[in-house]
This record gives sequence, structure tokens and C-alpha cells, in this order.
Amino acid sequence: MVATTLEESLIAKLRALPPDQHQEVVDFADFLASKTRRPLINMYGLWKDLGVSISEEDIAQAPQGTA
Repeated sequence: MVATTLEESLIAKLRALPPDQHQEVVDFADFLASKTRRPLINMYGLWKDLGVSISEEDIAQAPQGTA
């Protein structure tokens, strides 16, 4: 399987590094993952010019469901 080969290759490369560089690998992987995450949408920014006011009570009373 390709994924296993890739994982094995990454693990082999990680093991070849000195222990003090392992955290750098983790940090870099986290950096790459953060680049692919979608940014959070600030709902206030979407509504600020519309004069919409939503209270915590409104949110608590809203139906809960899945999108």
C-alpha cells in the first residue's frame, strides 16, 4: 500500500534525525496542517452592517441539528 510506504519512509527519516530535531519535525507538520485548515468565519463580521442582534437566549432556543 502506498500510504504504508509513505508512513514507513517518514518514520525512517524521523528515526535518522537526532532526537533534538524531532520537535522541529512535529512543528513543521503542524505548520503544514494549519495551511490546509479552513479559516473560521466571524459571524459578527458578516452581520455587523445588517443591524442583526442575536442574544445568547436566541442561540439557546435555536434548534440543534446537523448540517
